[in-house]
Formats: sequence, C-alpha cells, structure tokens
Amino acid sequence: MRLEHPLPETFRADAAALYWEAFGGKLGRVLGPAARGRELVRRTLRPDHAIAMTDHGRLLGLCGFKTVQGAFVQADPQAMRDIFGRTGAGWRRAALGLLQQDTDNRRFLIDGLCVAGGYRGRGIGTALIAAICDEARTRGHPAVRLDVVDSNLRARDLYLRLGFHEVDRVHNRIAAPIYGFGATITMVRAV
Repeated sequence: MRLEHPLPETFRADAAALYWEAFGGKLGRVLGPAARGRELVRRTLRPDHAIAMTDHGRLLGLCGFKTVQGAFVQADPQAMRDIFGRTGAGWRRAALGLLQQDTDNRRFLIDGLCVAGGYRGRGIGTALIAAICDEARTRGHPAVRLDVVDSNLRARDLYLRLGFHEVDRVHNRIAAPIYGFGATITMVRAV
C-alpha cells in the first residue's frame, strides 16, 4: 500500500465513485441522479487537495482537504450548468450553499474521508488521518478539524479513537430536511 499526494490523475474516476459512495446518500437529494452527481465530482475534484491510499493500481481510500485555495470537491458554476442545466444548477447551488463551511485558517480542514467498502477496518482511514496530520504540520497548522454528521456514528467513533474531540454541534434546521441529518459535529485534533 502506498500514500500518494496529490491524487494521481489516473484515479480521478475511481475517486469520484468512492466519494459518491461515501457521501451520495447525503448529497444525492441535491446532486442526483447518481450518475450526474458522480460526473460533477469527477470533473471538479482537485487532485492537489487530497491524499490517497493506493495498492497495485487500485484506489483504497482518500482524504480530501480544504484550504483558502479551494476544496477537494469544488463544484464550479460552469460544470454545474453543463451537467444539470441552468435551472437545475441554480437551485442546486443554493442548496449546496446551506452546507458551506468557511475555511478555518488556524486548523487544517478535512473535506471528506472515504475508504473503499472491501477495505474498511484495515487501518486505511487511520493511515490517511495520520497523513493529513503530517500535511497539517508541514503547512504550519497546530490542529486538524473536520465536521461529521451526527448520525454517522461509525465515523465519529473512528475520529474519537484517533484523538479528535468534539468542540461544537451545529443544528441546521433549513438543511436537515434536504440532506437528511439533524446536525453536524465539529471535531478537532492537535497535530
């Protein structure tokens, strides 16, 4: 197994599929149907904003991050119009705006952790978090931050085991019926 940064371009389609597998349940109501959502992710993901775990030509997992220069998946207006049309792009951009979190310049922001289904529980998520913490240190950040939906207990438990602690819980009553979760939990870990 090998950590790679940036994400190799040859894994762009695999990364989009893996990201959609992990987050399509939440994003699908807005970015669906699934084929269009995956295409948007494929077209707009930034390889320089991810660390990947690969093995013999297979993408096992990835961890995206967000900086002041951009996010791992950054749906630009033109790509959205190309995929969803002008009207479809308009309401989708408004709905995505409900999820936008500003970049916390003091702490390095994780923008999606995904591990392929057959490889979960094998230490890949742990290795990716360690790599993100190393990247944060290299960039001069004292801590790493992430947001996890309150109903994703498996992810929350992983982050707690890896030294993250909860610092905030945000209830977004407008986004809840659209995305299907009640709150996000902000978690931080010193690096």
